[in-house]
Formats: sequence, C-alpha cells, structure tokens
Amino acid sequence: MPLLAGAEPLRHEGGKVAVLLCHGFTGSPQSLRPWAEYLAARGLTVSLPLLPGHGTRWQDLRLTGWQDWYAEVDRELRALRGRCATVFVAGLSMGGALALRLAARHGDAISGVMVVNPANKVHGLAAYALPVVRHLVPATKGIANDIAKPSSEELGYDRVPLHAAHSLRTFFRIVDRELPQVTQPLLLMRSPRDHVVPPADSARVLSRVSSTDVTEILLEQSYHVATLDHDADRIFEESLAFIGRLAPGFGTEPALGMEGTTAGG
Repeated sequence: MPLLAGAEPLRHEGGKVAVLLCHGFTGSPQSLRPWAEYLAARGLTVSLPLLPGHGTRWQDLRLTGWQDWYAEVDRELRALRGRCATVFVAGLSMGGALALRLAARHGDAISGVMVVNPANKVHGLAAYALPVVRHLVPATKGIANDIAKPSSEELGYDRVPLHAAHSLRTFFRIVDRELPQVTQPLLLMRSPRDHVVPPADSARVLSRVSSTDVTEILLEQSYHVATLDHDADRIFEESLAFIGRLAPGFGTEPALGMEGTTAGG
C-alpha cells in the first residue's frame, strides 16, 4: 500500500549526538515531524522511522504486532549507535513505551530518555475482552487526533484493529516489568488533560523506573498529541536543553540548512 502523504519517515545526518524518535500506536511520523525537524536544524542526527503497519491503512496494522514495532526502533537504534557517539531515545504515547524498552535493554548505549504522554496500559473493561473480541470484531473507533489546538491535526487511523490492540496490551505488560531496568536520565512531559492516556500511566512509569535524574513537566495547554499542540514549542525547547545538559558541547546553533534530511527510508 502507498504511504499516506505526510507519513514518511525522516532521517537527518547531523553531528555525533543522535536522537531516535518513536511515534504512537495508529499514528505516524507526522505527529513527531516538527520535533524531529527542530532537533535536526540544531545539528543533531535524527531518526524518525515509520513503524510497520502504520501510515497506510488500518487493515495493514492488523497484520502486525509489538515484535514488529519494537524490532524497527531497535534496528534504528543500532544503526545510530554505529555512527554516533551519543544517542538519546524519545517517544509519544506507545512510542514512549518503545523508547523506555530500548533504554531498559540497551543500558549505557543510551544517554537519556524523553517521553511525551507515555502509555503503560490498555485501560477499561474492553482490555480484558480483547483476547476474545478480536476474533469477532475487526476494529473499533480510532484514538488519533486528541489535540486542543484547532488548527492542528494528527495523521492517524480512524480505526483501531483489535488484533493489534491485543498485541499492544501484551507489550505494555512486558515494558512495565522492565521499567526498573531503566536507569538513564528521564524527561517525562505529560498533559493533565489527555483523553487517550490517563495520568496514571505517567505516574506508573515514574514510580517504576530506577532513574535518579528525573524531570517531570506538565503540558497544561495540550491534549494527548502534545507534539502538535499548544505546548509543542516547550517540548522542543525542554528536550534540547535536556540533551545539552547531558551531552555538552554538541552545539545548539542552528545547522546550515537541513540538506541531510530525507523523508524516505
């Protein structure tokens, strides 16, 4: 299937400090593209991959599972580690869970973690019915586009395939067990008015990680997709400051254009 316009992955070759960004469930790189472009313009090497089953049509997501999504970001991380001295991981929603698992499994290979409204659990009674219902009902209503800013819109599926949601539930349980292995500095940014991921998820992450350098920031003006919302600039600036503190000397001056940026893979 052809990609939806705007769902293309983004890769930019900058300096020796890199950031791997992970998008959310049923979303696409579009939700993180402004963040990725902001970091790339300041001289960082940036990778924003498209997760398998995303960016085309929801039926394609039905054929994938958490192993596919995690394998994609794991490959990207290993590629970045091969050419950059310092690597940070970041993510929105399920992408936050992917970033946290990368941190748990790769240890010192990752210098810091930045997450926005990280998801930790599939909530509600429906979650317990998923093992059975997914065989009877192909999909339910979508979760994309929870944004307060009227002029902003997320490119995501309008349906959630239940086979994939069941796999996501399994993945969250795995990540939750591994959170104590996360020791890196953590920047967690969350929206109190999030209609997709409740505050309990961020609280759970903060209570489970072993990181001692932890910063929590409230995004008061935004909903779930805060990277496209009123607090987007704050996310970008706080993440750059976080990287600058942990990787001093990488430089925060804008790069000369973004000639190394590619939309394709």
